[in-house]
Amino acid sequence: MSEVKYKFRVRWADLDPNGHMRHTAYNDYCAQARLMYFEDISMPFHKLIKMGVGPILFREDTRFFKEVRMNEEFEVGFTISKLRKDGSKWSFRHNIYTHDGSLSAKVDVDGAWLDLNRRKTTVPPSELTDILLEDAVKSDDFEWIPDKIKA
Repeated sequence: MSEVKYKFRVRWADLDPNGHMRHTAYNDYCAQARLMYFEDISMPFHKLIKMGVGPILFREDTRFFKEVRMNEEFEVGFTISKLRKDGSKWSFRHNIYTHDGSLSAKVDVDGAWLDLNRRKTTVPPSELTDILLEDAVKSDDFEWIPDKIKA
């Protein structure tokens, strides 16, 4: 399956002094696309909270290729590029496309699930893990994250 895409339009508040979308706005739209994706797979944020888990990020890596300007429409793609088999750790990839389909930026994020009560990383409930393992859209270069090494 190819990536899932969400449409947005550059807002005034997204601009930098050069008149194109500021670097942090790319990350904001990727975060919104993640929330939209989880809602699409029947895991809206309020359900995750009820399950006692929330996503946390360890790393965001953004590479820029082509600018996006004021009021332009653009799309943010979403795929899972890495996943631990227990669902506890993951990497998501976002490709950002200009209105004509050119690649504007690529954002890779690494993260895990946080137990909201214990404030520690955790294995998510099986309902979420099953969706991530079986149904979630995976990148063409998807790879498994090795299991934890037990000492």
